[in-house]
Order: sequence, then C-alpha cells, then structure tokens
Amino acid sequence: MQHETKPLPVGKLKLEQLQELLQKYTTCDERVVVGARVGEDAAVIDFGETYLVAKTDPITFVTDDIGWYTIVVNANDIVTRGATPKWFLATILLPEHQTTEYLVDAIFAQLAAACRRYHIVLCGGHTEVTYGLDRPIVIGQMLGEVRKDQLIQTSGARVGDDILLTKGIAIEATSIIASVKSQVLQHKYSVGFLHTCRQFIYTPGISVIEDAMAALESGHVSAMHDPTEGGLATGLHELAEAAGIGLRIQYEAIPIFPETRTLCAEYELDPLGAIASGALIVTAAPQETGRLLTGFQQKGIQASVIGKATSAKEGRILVKTRRELPLPIYHQDEITQIFV
Repeated sequence: MQHETKPLPVGKLKLEQLQELLQKYTTCDERVVVGARVGEDAAVIDFGETYLVAKTDPITFVTDDIGWYTIVVNANDIVTRGATPKWFLATILLPEHQTTEYLVDAIFAQLAAACRRYHIVLCGGHTEVTYGLDRPIVIGQMLGEVRKDQLIQTSGARVGDDILLTKGIAIEATSIIASVKSQVLQHKYSVGFLHTCRQFIYTPGISVIEDAMAALESGHVSAMHDPTEGGLATGLHELAEAAGIGLRIQYEAIPIFPETRTLCAEYELDPLGAIASGALIVTAAPQETGRLLTGFQQKGIQASVIGKATSAKEGRILVKTRRELPLPIYHQDEITQIFV
C-alpha cells in the first residue's frame, strides 16, 4: 500500500480527513459526554454533580501579547459550552538563542493578567527552551465547569434556527496584520489607525466570554460556536457538520469593521476566511432572537442575524448580492498569506 508523500499545507486539516482520523483512532468512555468530534469546541466529562469541560489550543501566529491570547482563546471554547473557565495549564516552548529572562517574565505576566481578569487559576504546565523554533509558542489547556442542565453543544443547532453573530469577523486577523506588518504599513497608514488595529485584541476584543454570558442570560440558545482559524466561513461549516444541518447565510448581513476591510484588502485576504476569534456564532429558535438581540444591546455588544439553519439536503449556501454560492471553506487560514 502506497502512502501519500505530498506535504500538507499550513493550517487546519480538512474536515473530512479529521473526521476520518477521529473515527479511526478515538475510543469511547461512558463518562465522556462530548468527545472528539468535528465542530465541537471542547470535551465534556461527567464529574458527578457537574460536567468538567476541557479544551486545548495553541497560539502560533503571534508573539506579542501571546500570554493574553492563550488564556482568552482557550476560555472562549469553554464558555461556548455554557461553562465557566476555572483552571489553566500552559506549555511554553521558547526559541533557543533568542530567549531571555525578560521574555519569559513577560509571557508569565501576560498569562497572570488575563487569569486575574477572568478569575482563572494558573495551576500548572511546562516551560522549556526548544530546539528548532524561531518564535515562542504557548499551548494552553483550559478546564471549566458547568451544571448538567446548562450544557450547550455545537450539535444543538436545529433546522429553522436563526444564526446570530456578535461583534464582527476577522477581529483577530486585523490585530495580527497590524502587528506583523507594522514596519511596512506605517508608510501608508497613520500611527493612530495602526494602533487601533493592533488593539483589536482588546477592543472590540478577541474574548467572547461576555458575549456568551449575555446570550445565556437573555434567552434560550440551541448552540454556540467560536470561529477561529479558517474564519467565520470555516466556523459555520464546523457548526453545520456537528449539528447535521444546512446553512443559508446572507453575506451583506455579516458585520465587518472598516479597519478589517482596509487591512484585508491591503493583502487581498477574504475576511470570511481570516482568523476570527472575537466573534461568537449563536443559534436560536426565531422566537428567542428578539430577546437575544436586546440582551446583547444592553451589554454593549453588537450582534446581527446573518442567516438560517436549513436541512442538510439544502446544502451550505452563501447569498451574495442575490446570487446563491456554495459557502467557502478555508482549510488554510487567509492570514497565512502575510507570512509568505
């Protein structure tokens, strides 16, 4: 039997390949309520009176504010379960010949600041200077807890649900572009504009903790999902895969910040496929939508209805200027183009 020898591109594995691997190599356990599945943000384990929610995610695109990124990105996947993030472990891999005590202290300070902000305990991990790296990489493991009657699953989306999106798309991508390409962009854009873009990790922010809490307090949601690498479009495909539904998404209803449009256009990136931490996908029955939108508004969170959940046989459709197109999927995040 011959094996494929062509190297895989940078980015997520194709959903079909990942699905095949999970079916082939994962095992079952009666206490694992939600295990390794495409589209599900975190594992859920029965711990008696409550569920333990577990997530791991690395930060590989950025080095500035890497500690903050790690906490927030992992916490995001906990809150989409309706759970509270509580305990965090970090594996910190540092590049040889470049790592100083100052760098290590800065990363730990960022981790600590984010933990204090969200009432999370940094309780373990591993740190080393690693051969072959050209930048720090931090791999986080977040643990949270949720009451059994409050668990939310990505697979909970139902045909007929409205699909809502908070804030806007490619928030994280906007910050990354402004940070990574600052030396080039400063010759074309103002200092104030680039500062605003870099600060997108804080305002509007890559955290969806407040977004998820607002949704849970305002109405009944059937599912929540945190689109990240591969952008909103890929996040929507993951949602549809997990729930076994189709999608009808209205392109003109998708909120895109002007700063995001500008920087994505500068590098010819499609915002739909650019790393999207900061946006939260929420699905809910139409009778809940008004309450959810009001709840978001009261918390100062922008939210929009961007489409409908349809039957799987209707496919995954993007309606753009009245044309029906297949919803694109980005196995390689658009942001990777700026690193070429």
